[in-house]
Amino acid sequence: MTEPVLVVEAVGPLATIQDLGRPGHSALGVTTSGAADRPAYRLGNRLVGNREDAASIEVLLGGLTLRATEPVTLAVTGAPVPLHIDDRAAPLCAPLTLRTGQLLSLGMPVTGLRSYVAVRGGIEAERLFGSASTDPTSGIGPPPLEVGRARAVGEGRFGPLGATDVAAPSSPAPDPLILRAILGPRHDWFTPEAIQTLAASTWTVTPDSDRVGIRLTGPALQRARTDELPSEGVVRGAIQIPASGQPLIFFADHPTTGGYPVIAVVLDEDTDELAQALPGDRIRFTVRGAPVL
Repeated sequence: MTEPVLVVEAVGPLATIQDLGRPGHSALGVTTSGAADRPAYRLGNRLVGNREDAASIEVLLGGLTLRATEPVTLAVTGAPVPLHIDDRAAPLCAPLTLRTGQLLSLGMPVTGLRSYVAVRGGIEAERLFGSASTDPTSGIGPPPLEVGRARAVGEGRFGPLGATDVAAPSSPAPDPLILRAILGPRHDWFTPEAIQTLAASTWTVTPDSDRVGIRLTGPALQRARTDELPSEGVVRGAIQIPASGQPLIFFADHPTTGGYPVIAVVLDEDTDELAQALPGDRIRFTVRGAPVL
């Protein structure tokens, strides 16, 4: 039997190869990247029996169609999409088998933004700094999927297929989405009223959000200092406040440094919720250490 290959027959706005990213290289200007919704990514790998760091396909707003050249087992998780094998509806969050020549098609998500296609054996891709993740901003990693291009399936087989009785498609995000955050490290650059406003206001996700950052709109947060802050390291979940006073939450492909003060940092495990946040979705913060005025 020849090595299974998935051929891209159609692609939506963006489909990239992602794994758990490349942490630990910020000093070189290399951000972590990796799957935006890590629980959904991990679930897919568990369902097909992979190690949790096997490379998968992250699909933005559906539209992806793949053709198998040999039998292959896969699973689709994350944002729930209409899913078909040829013309037959297929279940989400369950191991599926594509026979030779069959097509797997992902429609537009019912809710959320990002779905994941995990393939038994993982997607073959060159690893840079220990990761096969695509970072379109820096150009590191494999290029986004393109029509007509083929992706080889890895030869590793890591275990039995995962149980399906505990798996379920992602449910709609609560409205508003509540994110836990820790005040600092530059909260002293803002007035006490601004810090209280961050915690007391409802913020709206804007259309110019992406894997670099989630931009929010709401009341402007006033700074207590107007001098320039030298660039310093930032992490996924850092809430940076640029000159507009509108929060920007750094996300999976964030730069390694930033020149605007970070008023608070969202807990890392809560940032996965942002992977499915649509423009217009509402967000509130519970900020540990925020003053009560």
